[in-house]
Parts: sequence; structure tokens; C-alpha cells
Amino acid sequence: MAQPVAVKVSSRYQIAVPSMARERLNIQKGDRLLVDVQDGLLILLPCPEDYAARLAGLHREVWAGLDTTAYLRQEREAWTSPQDSLDTP
Repeated sequence: MAQPVAVKVSSRYQIAVPSMARERLNIQKGDRLLVDVQDGLLILLPCPEDYAARLAGLHREVWAGLDTTAYLRQEREAWTSPQDSLDTP
């Protein structure tokens, strides 16, 4: 991890992103950043251009060894099948 760099908050509550961070994250003029506060830390993340591509494959270990086609078929059938509890008066 690189040495932390101090930045100063302006009178308008603005900060400049240090060049080291801009270069490592490829942040360009006009880019948008996500701002988050977690456990007392201010976190700035580049906004992904394509959220679907960014989230693709997330938690793939959950689906490892599972037949996803069969799982989806079973779930869809549950949506359209009448439930026993609804049939009883």
C-alpha cells in the first residue's frame, strides 16, 4: 500500500484527488465517483460505466456445482403453480 496523502477541504467542502490516486485508478476530468462512508472512513470509487458488466460474475462461488438451468426452471414453475394453501377454504 502506498503512503497516504493528505488533502485539504476547501471552504466549499471540495477536495482534489491526488495525482497518485488519479493515475492508479485512471480517473479523468469529468469522471464520476461514488462516495461512501464505512466505519469512519471516506471511500471514493470510480463509477462503473456499465453496472451490469461490473456485477457480472459476482458471487459465482454460490452457484458452483449447481445446474442453474434446472434451478431457474424450478423457481419459475413455483411462480406459476397453484399453492396448496390457496386451494383450501
